[in-house]
Amino acid sequence: MAEAAVHPLSLFIDSDALQGIRADFEHRWQALQQAAAQASLGMPKSRRFKGEAWKSHPQSLMAAHVWELYADTLQKLADQASIGGEQQQRLSFALMQWIEAISPANFLATNPDVQQDLLFTQGASLLTGAQNFWQDLQKGRLSQTDESQFQLGENLATTPGDVVYSNALFELLHYRPSTATVKAIPLLVVPPCINKYYILDLQPRNSFVRHAVEQGYQVFLMSWRNPLLDDDDGIAQATWGDYLESGVLQAIDVVRDITQQPKINALGFCVGGTLLSSALSLAAAQGEHPVNALTLLTTMLDFEDVGALQVFVDEALACFREWQIGSGGLLAANELATTFAFLRPAELVWNYVTDNYLKGKTPPAFDLLYWNADGTNLPGPFFTWYFRNTYLENNLKKPEGVAINGHTLTLNTLTMPAYVYGSRDDHIVPWRSAYRSAQLLQGDVRFVLGASGHIAGVINPPADQKRHYWTQTTAGSLDKTQESEHWFDQAQQLPGSWWGDWMSWLEKHSGADITATTQTGNAQYPALLAAPGNYVRVRA
Repeated sequence: MAEAAVHPLSLFIDSDALQGIRADFEHRWQALQQAAAQASLGMPKSRRFKGEAWKSHPQSLMAAHVWELYADTLQKLADQASIGGEQQQRLSFALMQWIEAISPANFLATNPDVQQDLLFTQGASLLTGAQNFWQDLQKGRLSQTDESQFQLGENLATTPGDVVYSNALFELLHYRPSTATVKAIPLLVVPPCINKYYILDLQPRNSFVRHAVEQGYQVFLMSWRNPLLDDDDGIAQATWGDYLESGVLQAIDVVRDITQQPKINALGFCVGGTLLSSALSLAAAQGEHPVNALTLLTTMLDFEDVGALQVFVDEALACFREWQIGSGGLLAANELATTFAFLRPAELVWNYVTDNYLKGKTPPAFDLLYWNADGTNLPGPFFTWYFRNTYLENNLKKPEGVAINGHTLTLNTLTMPAYVYGSRDDHIVPWRSAYRSAQLLQGDVRFVLGASGHIAGVINPPADQKRHYWTQTTAGSLDKTQESEHWFDQAQQLPGSWWGDWMSWLEKHSGADITATTQTGNAQYPALLAAPGNYVRVRA
């Protein structure tokens, strides 16, 4: 008796599930054929096919629908595959890249919008697109905005201030007060070292730094150095410990000296928050507690769930990077930028391929995307330590889980009041991870969840009256045993920006009002040059 043929997919997918996916595909395919025959095809779901040219070209419209059916079916197959959690996630990620790459919107021969522009401009659009491609090829990256419209110190990073300290790792900016009085306890901002600091000081209308200054706070900010391949001062050998001791803790000491305050307030954003928390743990291990109140924005201290980035995390990659740059060298900025872009390829890659190269358009001027393209290189030893001890092994959350310069770090030594913010649609720091990170802190914690993503959720000035945020309005600290979903169910949604909520919290921890002075720095740390300084101007 001949054995029944076995479908190869049945080795990985339950036969009933496979039959259901096949039946759904056949049903949708027949419906598409019938609609096409009756000239009644509707518009596809994806916004990349929203142009009128798609609607007026039946063959192209059918191709778009077939692509969506193919994409949905592949993803269903990946979701049903019984191959283990991490492997399944990688399979889904790989299929997403393939699906997005073969979209009919990406090719001249299958995109009627592009063909229409080509005819209308008598070929000029394609010629301009080729020029755009050549320029991007020379830059080594895809243009996402009209970079000619921005200039640091002129329409970006314009909050008045001075560099008052500089070493091999960072420049310290001291912003000039704009109010008659300021809060006695100053605020030090620790931005991520993966990108430039001016995400927090974009244009005057959406500058987080300027807003804090206008609310009467003494604001200092670290501008991290962007190391280059030809630097010969040892920056390529800088470690995580160097960034803690010669970076964050050094900046804290300078701010305390300038303001004559025994304790300051400190804010960390993204990786800056991880650095800040690690530095304060190191200070505690040394018997120092220099921070009065802590703010963490889209920060992970607990790396159990890193979201879409998990597809890049494994022992093999960690070992390769340690062999490659663990003893010295640089992780190039464009590697990180490419990684983050392909987490959302439809929005951050292929739409620009279509518009810039096939249609010959110049992307609109957008400050967030200009900043996004202005990445920084990272010292190899710094990056490899960070990758292994956070994403791979999640050691920071473990009591005495890591050792830095002879001291073991324990996050439960952070007992100061803390304000922790997460973004609900964040694909880099999942909000539930930000929530679990907040639960590691031992002081009174206020957790706030904002709408939108990693950057747009944070940079949400109150004047724009956009979006909303969630928080629990009842008094008291975050329940360290409560699950994130339970917290969300009890939280209240409030309109507008979370900035005002944070300012109200920070005011309670910032001391009395004192007379402001227009002088930056002091006798020991005088103004060296005007903000935004030199380090921020160095492009990778």
